[in-house]
Amino acid sequence: MGGAVSAGEDNDELIDNLKEAQYIRTELVEQAFRAIDRADYYLEEFKDNAYKDLAWKHGNIHLSAPCIYSEVMEALDLQPGLSFLNLGSGTGYLSSMVGLILGPFGVNHGVELHSDVIEYARQKLDFFIKTSDSFDKFEFCEPSFVIGNCLEISPDCTQYDRVYCGAGVQKEHEDYMKNLLKVGGILVMPLEEKLTKITRTGPSAWETKKILAVSFAPLIQPNHADSGKSRLVHLPPVAVRSLQDLARIAIRGTIKKIIHQEALSRAGNGLKNPPRFKRRRVRRRRMETIVFLDKEMFASRISNPSDDNNNSEDMEEERPEEEETKPSELKPDPPVNFLREKVLSLPLPDPLKYYLLYYREK
Repeated sequence: MGGAVSAGEDNDELIDNLKEAQYIRTELVEQAFRAIDRADYYLEEFKDNAYKDLAWKHGNIHLSAPCIYSEVMEALDLQPGLSFLNLGSGTGYLSSMVGLILGPFGVNHGVELHSDVIEYARQKLDFFIKTSDSFDKFEFCEPSFVIGNCLEISPDCTQYDRVYCGAGVQKEHEDYMKNLLKVGGILVMPLEEKLTKITRTGPSAWETKKILAVSFAPLIQPNHADSGKSRLVHLPPVAVRSLQDLARIAIRGTIKKIIHQEALSRAGNGLKNPPRFKRRRVRRRRMETIVFLDKEMFASRISNPSDDNNNSEDMEEERPEEEETKPSELKPDPPVNFLREKVLSLPLPDPLKYYLLYYREK
């Protein structure tokens, strides 16, 4: 078994490795990956494997390999305010990362076949909102999950700006998937053992790009043996936010701006920049054939524009200044949740403070 990148010791090191291998290429995608710890979506007894670039499956619960998710996130070209549909939404890990980019005025829907997985995803989403300091660095588009077979979506559903399918799509279902897209939208799905990006350029016009060779378990076909009738999946309505919700978004946004201005003011008063750390030695590898756990496999990269002629096995990264810093000084201070501190310091009733913090427990 192997992965496209080396295993990390923690979530940040996993992301460092994905960046080094050019699977993560944009700042927005990097920020989303760093904000959500992949291990939080594992069952406790399997967390030792969370930072390996491997797929994980336990019963109906399934996570794709990190390099697959990063290629998907990059291919979707996500922007704030877009609508997103995740077919086979699973644990909600991908949907939550997408929600960090879409922001409060986006749409974030998921369809999942198994009710136990939907319950698991809702628990993980609640845990992230209530306990993660990363949540306060973003304005979040909270995902909504519905149960059903994604091949039975009601024909009167709205179309989406971005669609991802996390199971192998048979050729006969390609047009069905395309029709879920708005004009200008992007669909990413495994099609004929290739992770494929399809852009809808007009009512009947499409651009197709093959990204990676992959092998996903195929979509499960609808079973009408019991009633003989289709069980249509009705996606959540696109609702207008309440005035209360809009007020919370505006207040949190204003507080973040104040914090940012205060930080700039302190920086302008001659405060020293924090010491820079030595960077570790990195082994650069070009992987052409990779195998993942269970039924999901990454076979080869179809195109890698970042590849160059540098064939050296080991490269010492540039060492920043202050290399003589004492080891005790190399440990960064624990991150501070400035938004939380600012809200708690405001002369407001406690219930209002907790509302502004989304009833956070941490």
